[in-house]
Amino acid sequence: MYVKDTIAAISTAIGEGGIGIIRVSGPEAIEIVNKIFRSIRGKSLLEVDSYTAHYGHIVNSTEEIVDEVITLVMKSPKTYTTEDIVEINCHGGMVPLRKVLDLVLKEGARLADPGEFTKRAFLNGRIDLAQAEAIIDLIRSQTETGLRVAINQLEGGLSQKVGEIRQDLIKLLAHLEATIDFPEDEIEDFNSDELSDRIDGIAKKVDKLLKTSQKGKILKEGIETAIIGRPNVGKSSLLNALLREKRAIVTEIPGTTRDIIEEVINIDGIPVKIIDTAGIRDTEDIVEKIGVERSEEFLNRADLVLLVLDAHQGITAEDRKLMNSIKEKDAVIIANKLDLDSKLDFTEIEEILKDKPIVKTAAVENQGIDELEDVISNLVFSGEVKNEDQTLITNMRHKNALDRAYQMLLDVKKTFEMDLPNDFITIDLRAALEAVGEITGDTIGEDIIDQIFADFCLGK
Repeated sequence: MYVKDTIAAISTAIGEGGIGIIRVSGPEAIEIVNKIFRSIRGKSLLEVDSYTAHYGHIVNSTEEIVDEVITLVMKSPKTYTTEDIVEINCHGGMVPLRKVLDLVLKEGARLADPGEFTKRAFLNGRIDLAQAEAIIDLIRSQTETGLRVAINQLEGGLSQKVGEIRQDLIKLLAHLEATIDFPEDEIEDFNSDELSDRIDGIAKKVDKLLKTSQKGKILKEGIETAIIGRPNVGKSSLLNALLREKRAIVTEIPGTTRDIIEEVINIDGIPVKIIDTAGIRDTEDIVEKIGVERSEEFLNRADLVLLVLDAHQGITAEDRKLMNSIKEKDAVIIANKLDLDSKLDFTEIEEILKDKPIVKTAAVENQGIDELEDVISNLVFSGEVKNEDQTLITNMRHKNALDRAYQMLLDVKKTFEMDLPNDFITIDLRAALEAVGEITGDTIGEDIIDQIFADFCLGK
């Protein structure tokens, strides 16, 4: 799984920028970079202190200058990977970065696999697997709340809670196995109430973490939200109001929006992926018809639906059809154009959609938008969005592991209630322990580890 060679990769994003960084890690990192680096002061990188920066040039085999750089030297073990690391700060742009990387590879480094630097940090024991996965969540976070959750996991918040559960399982398992393996020592066995309480206590800790998974999933992945309605009810105006910019074309001509417009907004820390769909109606226009079909497809898969009604025109047969189609969906009804005379029958809306919140807006005037955002926030998290505890389950792999551990603990309870010997109880306890250990990487196969780090970008 881990070959102790020296790896290198470009660690900054592709494209032009002020600075581009090439990261080199491994036992020969400093020696390799020293071969192509010429310090302005004539100093060898082999002689410098750890955590020092050095100005100079990268040169090729004919001593031709390739780029003006600053090299950062970080010596083992206090580095990201716990190995010697050199970071070459070049001018941004792919040409100088690739030329410098080519020189590093020619001197003996190997091109790193995706996520291999973080993988080495995990394999060398600097971080556990949950912390390693938090790094990619941190990079991909879409809101400040999502960022805080990722940082909490990177700092070990989740690992600590998982560790407590593992320790509880280990202590319980060790005691039960001791009573089985050393009966002559007359180790005191648990009485029925004590064993039941111990198992219940562990199960409650697992369940408490599991209950955060829905919130964590939303903060990490966002919530897909479809703005639907018949043509010209103000869907595009609503999108522009939510974005605080004129993103969608707004006209009085029905059918202006013919394709899906997608944007992400931040509502109380929730990444809300807003989709402005084509107006849903019967039409003979081929292009508009395709747009309507795509709108109906997205409606079916959306996590949340914003149904826009034209308050000035009142409820039509098309509106009723749409209302009936979202009865089983999480939805908010938006009575739009209330800056004009309203002809909406709110009683009829409530009869068809009894439990759906209704928000009154005038999107072109930005009226009611703050109230709509509050309703979305409360609907998504049931008023619990501003929880102070930032330790959440955001990873499906973690949730699956906890689900299996929880089921094993329920099986332990059944086994115990059936008054079966401790041998049977320990089988399920070991399975629960193994499932929980998968989260931090204490009990996991090489193939799973490779799969996890394959999702990382190069250079991380």
